[in-house]
Amino acid sequence: MTEKVVSNDQAVLSHDEVPTKTETGLGEKFPATQKQDIARQLAENAEGEIRNPLKGIPREQLLDDVARFRVEKGLPEDILPYLQKGALVAQNPAGFERLEELDAADKEAIRNEVLHRWRHPWALYYTIFLNSIAAAIQGWDQTASNGANLAFPDALGIPDGAGSACGPDANVGLCAKNSWIVGLVNSMPYITICIFSGWVSDPLNHYLGRRGTIWIGAIFSVLAPFGMALSQTWGQLAACRMLLGIGMGLKEVTVPVFSAENSPTNIRGGLVMSWQLWTAFGIFLGTCANLAVGKVGDIGWRLQFGSAFIPAVPLVLGTWFCPESPRWYLKKGKFEKAWKSLVRLRNTKLQAGRDLYYIHALLVEEERMVEAAGLNVNSSMFTRFFELFTIPRVRRATWASGVVMIAQQMCGINIISFYSSSIFEQSGVSSYTALWASFGFGLINFLFAWPAVFTMDTWGRRTLLLFTFPNMFWSLLTAGLCYLITDKNARIAAVATFVYIFAAFYSPGEGPVPFMYSAEVFPLSHREIGMSWAVATNNFWASVLSLTLPRMLAVMQPVGVFGFYAGLNLVALAMIYVCVPETKQKSLEELDYVFAVPYRKFAKHQLGTVLPWWFKRWILWQRTAKCPDLYHNDNDASDQGENSA
Repeated sequence: MTEKVVSNDQAVLSHDEVPTKTETGLGEKFPATQKQDIARQLAENAEGEIRNPLKGIPREQLLDDVARFRVEKGLPEDILPYLQKGALVAQNPAGFERLEELDAADKEAIRNEVLHRWRHPWALYYTIFLNSIAAAIQGWDQTASNGANLAFPDALGIPDGAGSACGPDANVGLCAKNSWIVGLVNSMPYITICIFSGWVSDPLNHYLGRRGTIWIGAIFSVLAPFGMALSQTWGQLAACRMLLGIGMGLKEVTVPVFSAENSPTNIRGGLVMSWQLWTAFGIFLGTCANLAVGKVGDIGWRLQFGSAFIPAVPLVLGTWFCPESPRWYLKKGKFEKAWKSLVRLRNTKLQAGRDLYYIHALLVEEERMVEAAGLNVNSSMFTRFFELFTIPRVRRATWASGVVMIAQQMCGINIISFYSSSIFEQSGVSSYTALWASFGFGLINFLFAWPAVFTMDTWGRRTLLLFTFPNMFWSLLTAGLCYLITDKNARIAAVATFVYIFAAFYSPGEGPVPFMYSAEVFPLSHREIGMSWAVATNNFWASVLSLTLPRMLAVMQPVGVFGFYAGLNLVALAMIYVCVPETKQKSLEELDYVFAVPYRKFAKHQLGTVLPWWFKRWILWQRTAKCPDLYHNDNDASDQGENSA
């Protein structure tokens, strides 16, 4: 055996120091010292190594391990060849062409994962389509209140209060006399998600699975809009919007996780970001609905609220036809059902067998890491919540997901999404023209989200964020300064133009990344509670924004509000640069090693290595400047040696 000398605080198992392996390629319990090494590596992966747990296992032993795995897990005998060939491919992904066990069709299928990476079964795209409908509901729910803000305060007789900062002729929906009540009504769904539905998603996912949780959320999304449309007081409207928040929260937590767990690694970003793409489409549809009923009279705001039930109907009817998450089945020990799901979600049974065995092998290693750290993999929801902040690997994911979620509110997009009609009206246009301006915002938001589908897995999540935030800063700041233009027509045109530019930069970056990123960074043991934390964080700040913005507009005017949020873009940019690792082209389980790298090492690499390289490459234009990678992935190697021969 080859020895690998490392310091005590950087211990990593050498790939030649593989213990005897039985069931899954990770075998029997490790000795105490080796368990400590694994725990230390995953808690503080100072070398940035991303391990393949199958690497180094002799071929015959690996095949025997797979056969034993099939028997112990009660899988059908006829799938053994697919599991064995799949395990050989997973052991050495770059060397599949040399595997004699694969026939021409097998090799062609694996080549096509690169050559035709969007070619997948209809069941996968049907799942993403249903998840996209769930996202569209979210966007429509947001935009319904956007248009209704122009009328419902008057219609429901929201009382005056002291300290009005508006003149007698000002828009009642924006005046300080009722701004807090309007803000409370608008923020109620986000408060509900933060306090209740974001967290109840964890036990619902545990017992009902991804599909069952989404279906319950869809039921609330069908019924709540009718309640909002029929409300006679602002209290009733707030209560109905609380019910709407229950449905929104269940979907926000579950849908991105469902998409991430069903998607192949090489296009996971492009598929999971459909959440934001179709949320933007829902915003666009909501603006269309607002326009359609914008001149029907006193019931217009009721129809704007009520229209949001429309996209929820196909979600209720179609959810149960999707394959359930294979990773959820594996978590429940339902291996045959996980196999059947993967067969529906992958092009060939070879790919299904490879993914089933490799995911399970990685999950076994992840479970051993948790056990070696002295933790219980079946701990309660409350215990797992505290572990979000106590287990180093999980804590880093918690922090990174929290940063991207907070940044989505800091960037200022929701001052437009929630209140664009009111903001455009303050630039000097009529209420109906403001609805048309909001329509333009919704269209831009949707169209410019499409580039992320094709760049999320090539440029990467982090790169998109670092590109969009500086551009959101200057465009939002300029939009605010345009309110100082004295000529009415020029002011309206300038404000709309720079708001649209701001939306165009937001949509392919900070728009799709937060929910997609948060859905993939947590280990399976903490994925539901971790996503609950991320969604609660996002919606807490969304509720703060929604609650305070009417008052801020009344006191600071749009110039001050836009300038305030423009400045927060720079703060968010700095946070992302030092706290958010890249996750593209890595399996969900391989991210255990990415988030085991200490943040001090990650930040030091970004500030001491990447930043100087960027300055030399793009400012001094030194084309020969090289940037060393922080991570070293086993599966990126062209040849893993002869250990498995």
